[in-house]
Amino acid sequence: MAKAKQSAKVKGTRDADLTKKLILDAAEVEFAKQGLKGTRVDRIAKAAGVASRMIYYYFESKEGLYKTVLQRPADDISRTIQDSNLDGLSPDKALANLLKAAISYEINHRYRGMLLFQEANQNQGKYFKLTNWEMGITMVEQILQRGIDEGVFRPLDTYMTTLQIIGSCVFYANAHENLKHLTPEQDLLSQEMIERYTESAIQLMLGGVLRVA
Repeated sequence: MAKAKQSAKVKGTRDADLTKKLILDAAEVEFAKQGLKGTRVDRIAKAAGVASRMIYYYFESKEGLYKTVLQRPADDISRTIQDSNLDGLSPDKALANLLKAAISYEINHRYRGMLLFQEANQNQGKYFKLTNWEMGITMVEQILQRGIDEGVFRPLDTYMTTLQIIGSCVFYANAHENLKHLTPEQDLLSQEMIERYTESAIQLMLGGVLRVA
């Protein structure tokens, strides 16, 4: 009997986790398209295949759901930092690996760029800190500063250079829906094109920061 109760509890936890994931996935798309103000809870529920009351049960309100959606990238950033072992690489290799990971992440989560645009446009960044972009910015700045200290990178403004690097990482994915009309004969999301863009970004960024012998 005890095992049966424990099994039911585990199943209930799994079902709850799956339900929350379905809601968050659907909410991410809706918030990216409509922003916080324009999104309707019933549309999220329909897209997730759940009753609207489940959204209020897990997230209390539309705003609570929105905040949780914004926090998702922060969790991903934390895992990326923990798994990357960038401190064990030379600054130039660390920066190259970071660019690869960031571009790949943005391409695989293209709605998140739209989500941040809506946050800036509708809310003037009121909830932006929930995304914990500070962690990513700090990580890039630390790589750049380490490169400067070791004589690998030339002296530069680490913060402004970091913003340039981030812009290069996010633009390709975020602008895809526009760019695809400029070259309709090319699949910009094909593996070949992604690799071309990634290599170009690495060459450009390293060419800009490396100390000239």
